Amino acid sequence: MTDPFGCAVADHYHDRRTAPLTVRDGDATRDHPIESFYFEPFDAESEAGRWLSSWVCGPLLDVGAGAGRHALVFQADVETVAIDVSDALVAVMRDRGVRDARAVDMFSLREAFDRDRFGSALAVGTQLGLAGSMQGLRRWLGDLAFVTDADATAVVDSYDPSHEASDDLLGYRSDPTRGLAGRVFHFVYEEAVSETLCFRLFSPGRLREATVGTGWTLEDVRRSDEGTAYYRAALAKRG
Repeated sequence: MTDPFGCAVADHYHDRRTAPLTVRDGDATRDHPIESFYFEPFDAESEAGRWLSSWVCGPLLDVGAGAGRHALVFQADVETVAIDVSDALVAVMRDRGVRDARAVDMFSLREAFDRDRFGSALAVGTQLGLAGSMQGLRRWLGDLAFVTDADATAVVDSYDPSHEASDDLLGYRSDPTRGLAGRVFHFVYEEAVSETLCFRLFSPGRLREATVGTGWTLEDVRRSDEGTAYYRAALAKRG
């Protein structure tokens, strides 16, 4: 099993999962909530759903789309292309009814899509942190700018290391640089262990700094709960 995360989500979907998907950092472990994170329907009429939907226009690129939670809703109104690096997750999305699900690495957008292909993008799932550094984040934002048009919008998310609750994250690694931190862990499913996932955590201020010169501006930041370090940020291009 080379993709324990994707296999666990696929097994859950097909009702054949007999073991938890575990997040592990050394001796510390937590069960990953597959049902609530990937299969609970996206509520576009909730306050958070309305805010997210307000930044979506077509065509939409859903980056790291998982099991298609957002794509299934938005494809009813706009052309939606859902991408994920996991073949197992792409197969789940297609089986669930996502019309255009593709196996694409989020860090290969220029190779996968034409310039100005999309009107908006979602990267919701904290995968932004896999950019690894401020330089990597700028590079990815530049790639996203390449495949979106002049008036595009995007919603991304992260954990804010300047928030006191960030210390509660499994795998959290503090950093002396203000507004930056790390997070390191493995996924474990049955006997399989994933490669080490190394995330860079960016505060909203650091995200704003990273947008300079990429074509994007940081327009809004939302937290569902002030007691959590998790946030979503809306980006926009202004022609």
